[in-house]
Amino acid sequence: MITAIEKNTIAIDAMGGDLGVSEVIIGVAGALKKNRDLGRLILVGKEDELRPLMSKHGLEGHEQVSLFHASEVIAMGEKPVQSLKSKKDASLVRAVELVKEGKAAAAISLGNTGSLMACGTLKLRTAPGVERPALGIVMPTKGHHVVLIDAGANPEAEPHHLVQNALLGSNYCRIVLKKDKPRVGLLSIGTEEGKGSKMVTETHRMLKQIDGLINYQGPIEGFQVFENHVDVIVCDGFVGNILLKASESLFHILKTYLKEELKKNPLRMLGAFLCKGAFVNMKAQLNPDQYAGAPLLGLRGLIIKTHGSSNRNAIEGAISVTTELIKHDMRQRIENDVEQATRILKSVITSTPKDSEVCVQQTTDLT
Repeated sequence: MITAIEKNTIAIDAMGGDLGVSEVIIGVAGALKKNRDLGRLILVGKEDELRPLMSKHGLEGHEQVSLFHASEVIAMGEKPVQSLKSKKDASLVRAVELVKEGKAAAAISLGNTGSLMACGTLKLRTAPGVERPALGIVMPTKGHHVVLIDAGANPEAEPHHLVQNALLGSNYCRIVLKKDKPRVGLLSIGTEEGKGSKMVTETHRMLKQIDGLINYQGPIEGFQVFENHVDVIVCDGFVGNILLKASESLFHILKTYLKEELKKNPLRMLGAFLCKGAFVNMKAQLNPDQYAGAPLLGLRGLIIKTHGSSNRNAIEGAISVTTELIKHDMRQRIENDVEQATRILKSVITSTPKDSEVCVQQTTDLT
């Protein structure tokens, strides 16, 4: 039974980031300064590395911060199941176990995506009716944000998994983007009936049957992703991860190219100065850090994945998103929606008892 204090507690795997432990500690310190409503934060990792940094940044002895020692770290390149067997005292594993034991309401990790998904699935199990968890990512688009699901947790999906993704993404969007009736679109190569792969066309047929549980808008094409057509984009983890990383790369290239061009002569630099307000607004709109945490949706506990390359601002954003999700427990509504969808599609959606184990074996690390 989770107490009122533990209900607001977040366990943070402090060891898995590409930028080092110090960036995580600074992010935690920043989150505590900016948000006075935060509950307890448990930093999970190697004590000899964490303790000096906690002292340096004012977290040693802080009433809201504690340390949980974990002696091992799972590297990005390690195989999911093998890493869990060989490193049982890894910081990623211990953070998830704190959720399982009811000592934390949620866990955040910057580490290996495949290992985090495998650990979450095996230790927490999926919610009733949900076969495989999915990563929900908030992406900036023209004038608003959109939830992309799945962003990499389940690269080998079947149509009924995508139907469940639609339900998970719709519920997540209601909370994180404050949308009462999120518009859901299925990513395909065309909007015409029958266009796309066999999996996409079958998913489209099934999603039409549960319209009402979700606000289904039909298939969308790639060029509609960044327009204001839908609030939730549904796809499998293979396609979603490629879309996410290609988009991030393109944004980085355009930003770098724009800076280089504006610095080429004084007249352009003057123009850039005069347009500073527009650039500031654009950066705020496209900044991914405010929604840096991506929940692994569909589990019996709350697990948040952040980029391995997350900086202190992204870590602050992940803590903020996690706090908001703790306040609005999605599990009951997700279970009800999945149960209704299963009844509607009972001839299509079947329950496979060992699907969680199969999912773990098939998962590859897409970070």
